[in-house]
Amino acid sequence: MRDATIKLRAHLKQRDLIDHAAQLVGKSRSSFMLEAACDKAQAVLLDQVFFNLDAEKFRRFTRRLDAPSARNAGLERLMAVRAPWGRKTAKA
Repeated sequence: MRDATIKLRAHLKQRDLIDHAAQLVGKSRSSFMLEAACDKAQAVLLDQVFFNLDAEKFRRFTRRLDAPSARNAGLERLMAVRAPWGRKTAKA
């Protein structure tokens, strides 16, 4: 059972849009909104990366970032594959 309440006000068009989308995926308005808000919150938090280094560790870190990358055959193969939307399809 949920133990916290979140209240918000919306325009009728916004509510109707949310209701329509929630209905399409078979969820209640509340469940749909909570899931969407949590997805967005998680994305925002994952984008916020902070780490603290002392001066020497920072110098070593930046040297590694600035150094040429090692050859990666798997990445080279992946980058050589054309995206499906970039491929030409045969016409019938």
